[in-house]
Amino acid sequence: MRLGELAEHPLGLTWVVDDPLLRASHALVHDGRVWFVDPVDAPEAMERAAALGEPAGVLQLFVAHPRDGAAIAQRLNIPHHVLPDVLPDTPFSVIDLDLGPWKERALWWPETNGLVVAESIGTATHYAVGNGPAGTHFLRRLLPPTRLKPFLPEHLLVGHGKPIHGGDAAAALLDALNRSRRELPLFVLHAPRLIRGMKARS
Repeated sequence: MRLGELAEHPLGLTWVVDDPLLRASHALVHDGRVWFVDPVDAPEAMERAAALGEPAGVLQLFVAHPRDGAAIAQRLNIPHHVLPDVLPDTPFSVIDLDLGPWKERALWWPETNGLVVAESIGTATHYAVGNGPAGTHFLRRLLPPTRLKPFLPEHLLVGHGKPIHGGDAAAALLDALNRSRRELPLFVLHAPRLIRGMKARS
């Protein structure tokens, strides 16, 4: 498995698989404990994450993101939380982003101003079709997750694509939400190119 990104940051570690969907996984570190978010079992990344602290749990934040979470939880003998409503004994608040059959949770980490969005927002090319670094999933374009608007992250971690850190994170999130409906025609226009690009990466 080839990684397109493997980088430590103030929240922990992010790795992005060099595949058509640019699947991103995260290891969030707090008080010497590590939570794995929608993890893909990449040996190099797991080795780096193990050096950051004691494994505490695996979090699956989107219904279609089982990825390697169950296998990792079993191997490390840690809890596997699927679409959790609350996460006691963690620094994270859970945000419900459900919309009909769309089942998703986001995480807000107040201490770090960190926001983790598994699927509704992404930075991969099939999300960010406009001028901004982030965009809304095409199935949420008409009904974007406006519940995220009050949050002003300094760190935006997503399930597809690289994180955004610093002063650009909050602006990128708000811009993606505000442009969601407006960019739908642009997404349709660029869909053939996006599909070709994804096939080329496969």
